Amino acid sequence: MKYTVLLCLALICLFATGCASKKIKDIAYFKQGETTVPALNVFVPRKRKPEKLPVLIFVHGGNWNTGSKDTYGFLGRNFAKKGVITIIPDYTLSPAASYDGMAHEIAASIQWAKQHIAQYGGDTNRIFITGHSAGGHLAALAVMNPKYGISPKSISGIILNDAAGLDMKHYLEENPPQQSNNYTTTWTTDPDNWHDASPIYFLDKDTPPLLIYVGDKTYGSIKVANQRFLEALKPYQPKVVPIHLNKKHVPMVTQYFWPFNKRYKEIKDFIESH
Repeated sequence: MKYTVLLCLALICLFATGCASKKIKDIAYFKQGETTVPALNVFVPRKRKPEKLPVLIFVHGGNWNTGSKDTYGFLGRNFAKKGVITIIPDYTLSPAASYDGMAHEIAASIQWAKQHIAQYGGDTNRIFITGHSAGGHLAALAVMNPKYGISPKSISGIILNDAAGLDMKHYLEENPPQQSNNYTTTWTTDPDNWHDASPIYFLDKDTPPLLIYVGDKTYGSIKVANQRFLEALKPYQPKVVPIHLNKKHVPMVTQYFWPFNKRYKEIKDFIESH
């Protein structure tokens, strides 16, 4: 009986959030030669307000070799219902792309937002980016590594949700890349590339404000990388305190299925304060 009630409540919430928002799907944002790949989805409130709304780009995770923008429609709908226009891009996965190609594409999705989101009611001066797991890595890297051409001052904030890969140099020095998980393709075997792929080495005074979530039951490598990242961040943003949640890695993102999850308010407050 309890399970039935909870299921009914979840379906009611899903229906309500779907009715309150609109999805514009499969918009091409990155052209490579004659082929246009990949695409993104945009979620907006169904009833447009006269004022421009903040924009949140969500980058999905999946160990850099799996995942799809279409899995996370619930997150886009819920944020749009709460007055945050949400962009969810796909990106080319390993082994078809390395971390560098992926980061270039995420940077291109940010550029697309700057150029086009105003027509959907978004404020180009209030663009935030977030990501879970590998998506957190790519969100941070695309903004923080200057090679990708995104001015950190053009991003109002970065929200990391149990982000992986924040210090790939440290991780790969201890765990050399293996072909079995595509890591020799994703990261190559060149330590210079491992450094280039690690957001931790690009922290500086211009790094956008950070909000950081870490699961207390997540993978050990993610805990270590986040701790190292936070220590390196202290000289620039000493007031940042990570929010620890009693969750494993995957539930850190599936919790967003529930539209009344506290994370939505925390993130909305963070957005409104920046």
